Amino acid sequence: MKAMVWTRYGPPEVLQLREVEKPAPKDNEVLIRILATTVTAGDCEMRSLKMPIYLGLPMRLWIGVRKPRGTTIPGTELAGEIEAAGKDVRLFKEGDQVFGSTGFRFGTCAEYICLPAESEVSALAIKPANLSYEEAAAVPFGGTEALHFLRKANIQRGQKVLIYGAGGSIGTFAVQLARYFGAEVTGVDNTEKLDMLRIIGADQVIDYLREDFTQNGVRYDVIFDVAGKSPFSRSLQSLKKEGVYLLGNPGLSQIVRAQLAPASSKKVISGAASRKRGDLILLKALVEAGSVKPVIDRHYPLEQVAEAHRYVEGGHKKGNVVITIGHDS
Repeated sequence: MKAMVWTRYGPPEVLQLREVEKPAPKDNEVLIRILATTVTAGDCEMRSLKMPIYLGLPMRLWIGVRKPRGTTIPGTELAGEIEAAGKDVRLFKEGDQVFGSTGFRFGTCAEYICLPAESEVSALAIKPANLSYEEAAAVPFGGTEALHFLRKANIQRGQKVLIYGAGGSIGTFAVQLARYFGAEVTGVDNTEKLDMLRIIGADQVIDYLREDFTQNGVRYDVIFDVAGKSPFSRSLQSLKKEGVYLLGNPGLSQIVRAQLAPASSKKVISGAASRKRGDLILLKALVEAGSVKPVIDRHYPLEQVAEAHRYVEGGHKKGNVVITIGHDS
């Protein structure tokens, strides 16, 4: 089968298209014919390992100290069709159209993958009926991350929620989910993403290149920093008395300051989101009801994954970048 292989840490050129052995499912696994995957900012960070040492060192120990071990295939989101199922699998059958995420198993930039039908580190569910494979592949990561953090805030109808870094994979779902929960939503991102944020339901938009939201006098019930770039102290000051500050991708300084922040009625919440099949099933229902939808910026074929990484790394991505995987007949 064709697969994009991650040969070493570095620029997009370290990704190379190769022929690798097609996997065979174990008794508890399904073999998925992948038809679409994505490239996220997280994929780019993993490829280059340009991240703080407190994250980079554990990743090297997990994936490989000097280079990825063995035949490492990048990518964590997928949509496709089940081609075969192990004898112990009960949730899925051959021919099922599915979508899901692999977590740190990676492996979705390929024509096939085997995944456990039930797992604590990956998640798989039947694809939303009203989405194409390309659209469905863009749901699992951003959708589950946004859902995880917004649940932590226990958003109530009529509350004011600000999403910082609202134009990416997680942010576009966070805007829509916050609206679904009944909040008044402000989306913060750069100029070229503001029109898109209005289209998906943001009540107000702020261009962070021209305006500092902490200086506008508005107090928010929830501030969700998706990008890890909001000013910590001023963001806390921009919260109401019982406000919640969500850190989806905190930098080291934000983590330290969160630990050292004086006790108050305001909450600072961070931490990794888990991958749960139940969350995918909920997102499927919301998509089919028309409450949320994935935002797709660009499509690339599998052969151009390196080019997709280069585009995403530039920081201009609106929503999601999708990889379409064709199969030889």
